[in-house]
Amino acid sequence: MSFNAPALAAYFERQRLLLAQERSAELQRNSLLRSNCGPKLLEQKGLALAGLGVVTVNIGLGGKTLVELERPAAYHTSPTFPPHTFRPGDLTQIEENITANSAQKKPKKSVASSEPQSSPVEGVVYKISDTRIIIAVDPSDSSDDLDLPDRCRVLKIANSVTYDRMDKAVDQLEKTVTESKSDDKNVPRLTPLVQVLMGLAAISKRIPLEDIQFFDKSLNSSQKEAVKFCLESPEVACIHGPPGTGKTHTLIEIIRQLVSVSSTSEKPRRLLVCGASNLSVDNILERLLALPAEDKGKRLKVTRIGHPARVMAQDSVLDATLDVKAARTDQASLAKDVKMELEATLGILSGKGKSAKGKRPKGAERRRLWEEVKALRKEYRQREGGVVEAVLGDSQIVLATCHSSGGRQLRNHIFDVVIIDEATQALEAVCWIPIFKAKKLILAGDPMQLPPTVLSINKDFKTRTNKKAQPPSKEKPADSKSKGGQNSKPETVAESDSERTDSDSEEEPMQAPVAVSNASKPPSLKPPRTLETTLFDRLEKMYGPSIKRMLQVQYRMHSQICEFPSKTLYESKLESHDSVASHLLSDVVQAEGDEETMKEVLETPVVFFDTAGCEYFERLEGDGDEGSRCNENEATVVKQWIDKLTSMGVLASQIAVITPYQAQVTLLTSLLRPQYGSVLEIGTVDGMQGREKDAVIISLVRSNDKREVGFLKEKRRLNVAMTRAKRHLCVVGDSSTVRHGGRYLKNWLAWLDANADVRYAGLE
Repeated sequence: MSFNAPALAAYFERQRLLLAQERSAELQRNSLLRSNCGPKLLEQKGLALAGLGVVTVNIGLGGKTLVELERPAAYHTSPTFPPHTFRPGDLTQIEENITANSAQKKPKKSVASSEPQSSPVEGVVYKISDTRIIIAVDPSDSSDDLDLPDRCRVLKIANSVTYDRMDKAVDQLEKTVTESKSDDKNVPRLTPLVQVLMGLAAISKRIPLEDIQFFDKSLNSSQKEAVKFCLESPEVACIHGPPGTGKTHTLIEIIRQLVSVSSTSEKPRRLLVCGASNLSVDNILERLLALPAEDKGKRLKVTRIGHPARVMAQDSVLDATLDVKAARTDQASLAKDVKMELEATLGILSGKGKSAKGKRPKGAERRRLWEEVKALRKEYRQREGGVVEAVLGDSQIVLATCHSSGGRQLRNHIFDVVIIDEATQALEAVCWIPIFKAKKLILAGDPMQLPPTVLSINKDFKTRTNKKAQPPSKEKPADSKSKGGQNSKPETVAESDSERTDSDSEEEPMQAPVAVSNASKPPSLKPPRTLETTLFDRLEKMYGPSIKRMLQVQYRMHSQICEFPSKTLYESKLESHDSVASHLLSDVVQAEGDEETMKEVLETPVVFFDTAGCEYFERLEGDGDEGSRCNENEATVVKQWIDKLTSMGVLASQIAVITPYQAQVTLLTSLLRPQYGSVLEIGTVDGMQGREKDAVIISLVRSNDKREVGFLKEKRRLNVAMTRAKRHLCVVGDSSTVRHGGRYLKNWLAWLDANADVRYAGLE
């Protein structure tokens, strides 16, 4: 394999550099926010929860200490948390509460005081509700003695654990491909799957399967072809699922085929199902749990690892988690007594135990109790380890995020197939974490929707293997989290958006890469330009269209809403199913009134409020890179249209408002929440990916004399926004500004002008 050595070396060097840049960018952003923001502003930005008190300290799976916090009535008028960005799995820090006054006044050190200052404690958000947050603190953390203050705050911090696991996966991959003949047991075996993914061998020929008996009789022909393709592919298969095409539906059928004994499989396969987010994993889990029992009433044995994002609300999801299943086994009772003793000791240490009487032990007594905690924790982890192994060993299907599949619970587990959903939203390095655990890989996603969120983009990289990669550029793109991305032409898959905009054309749909002509000749491996180049992108680039199957029938959008994305991004192959092709708001709303008004409001699939000439200019909120944009006049137009829709009988719960800018979300929330409550969804494009609503209103925000559009020019962001709508799409924006954002935006506005009901905002 020496012929590929330079390409492999360049690939690993580039991956490490990009991951280091991204880790550094996240740490810098975190540091910058903390240094520039006062306590109140941090809370307003959703990065802190202040004035909290400890409710309980318990023990969770893995011997982790679970610290439960709430807003005490003594310090807050409401127990409900303010809006925030904390999610299960986020890395956090518990520290002494800081107010604006205490931040300004630095306390003087007292020589006489022997009372040590409590040090910050790092942990992971385990669960969160409207009124309580539970932080899981790893027992291996350096601060074993949880001396938490009476009043504390939780701060969101950069997550180094994810980067550590990705770095480890890259190191493991390099050892696998360069030291495959080594006798070292720690070097993973170089499987045919790894060889294909790294361009060391060509893809094997498909193994034909005849007379596949599909469990789901409602599958369309493209879904059946995708299922068949995945079952027949020996090493790797990709499913391209445009919006509303039933990608998850198709994955469920593939899972059922793989775990069943049938004409396609002599024995049940063991599966690891992963996703880029907790939401995608829980979505698949809910679908699996809803399946009818197979022969003899047996249900699939499914276990969910990690922190399920909706575990508080969904009992069925909760019951399938490793925590709950482990607690219900016969072996669990052996660990229960140890856990109770451990929690009782922790209660005394925190001053919350029955015998503590609100006072914490000090000095030698405290040290003795902590030594006891360490011994009990070690015993508990040993007993619990056996329980976890028993649960996972009995599971046909294990579900986890890509990141959490690298936890110690799955350290020695091997699977037949790994399935990664939302693969086009996951960094390639994080996908390698579960890939090492299986012999076959199935990826599902849509490269024409949002890529992974990347903070650091280096446009200056040259794909030459004989030169060292350049250090990251200091220039930051305005108004954008990420500027790189896949072009409609795969030859420029990682070029920046500004470089490719003018070459984009409505008449030039996505061209497939040229397939490898010589099956015996392995494809070429090229280092990625940016972290936005996903494994899905890279494989399609390497192997051409033969590596994937696209789902071609969508079940969400009115045909008119679907028309432009289909033509420009999906080679006009995306068709609307008869059940949705002509559905309108009037089909789900019972309203009485003027017939012409009803037609204008309820029977018009696409409306465009053009603010050109109205001088509805945007405004920059905040400073520099942390700034975001809003447009008050556009927000007024949005509210007026929502008022019109609801007056005609459309429910607020059937409407979503989407905008690319967080400042506009804040403005719209203040304008609309008092009247419509939380049932009216308001969010950014990123937050709405994977969602759908009967009526969607998009506020484009950008309107200025310089004709600057920022990241509006990113076609994938707009694609996500416009494809959330089922029956009605309303766009509010300034055509005189937006049309200057490149050929794609120019073509979109021309399409809106020709196909939408165009209204001029200033005349309404």
